Amino acid sequence: MKGFIFDLNGTMIHDMEYHTRAWQQILNHDLGGNFTWEEVKPQMYGKNQEVLVRMFGPERFTEQEMQDLSVAKEQRYQEEFLPHLQLLPGLHEFLEKAHQRRIPMAIGSAAIPFNIDFVLDNLHIRHYFKAIVSADDVVLSKPHPETFLKAAELLDVSPADCVVFEDVPKGAEAAQNAGMQAVVLTTTHQPSEFIHLQNVLHFANDFQDEFMQRLL
Repeated sequence: MKGFIFDLNGTMIHDMEYHTRAWQQILNHDLGGNFTWEEVKPQMYGKNQEVLVRMFGPERFTEQEMQDLSVAKEQRYQEEFLPHLQLLPGLHEFLEKAHQRRIPMAIGSAAIPFNIDFVLDNLHIRHYFKAIVSADDVVLSKPHPETFLKAAELLDVSPADCVVFEDVPKGAEAAQNAGMQAVVLTTTHQPSEFIHLQNVLHFANDFQDEFMQRLL
């Protein structure tokens, strides 16, 4: 493979529980909802504004209100998660080996730049990535392929020559829609939740898995 594209949350760092918790607090305590953990967890994909629309419908909030809620949610998430911020086991070594072998790498995430910067700068790993595609850089979120296709374009690598690292079914579906193979990190979802997809090469708990070394 000639290019690696990484989702961020749940793929590079194990933080989806903190995102879900922050969203549940916003949705229930701030906005008067009554959503269970099981109802919130499947909605943890796409842009923050899309999450709000999925949970409350398209007429509830103005665009400015959604932007303000998005920032409040991310501030709450970052405050809680910062003491636990670290890469998945084996990922730093994987990034370093790929970098040494001149494999171009990108981040393709539905996170806003505020959250991507939070991870890259606190962990000092920005130099590994030739391109970053955030929620602000696309019109259509995953499972639409725009995020990954734009990342491949910025890497100057054919989509068929890219491997995507993901943790959620909608993200792996976006990779499939982009004509890319995917490796799934099982931090958040079980392999059985991906059985409808044909592009998954492997399931791994982290980057210490032997399969990861074969990709290099």
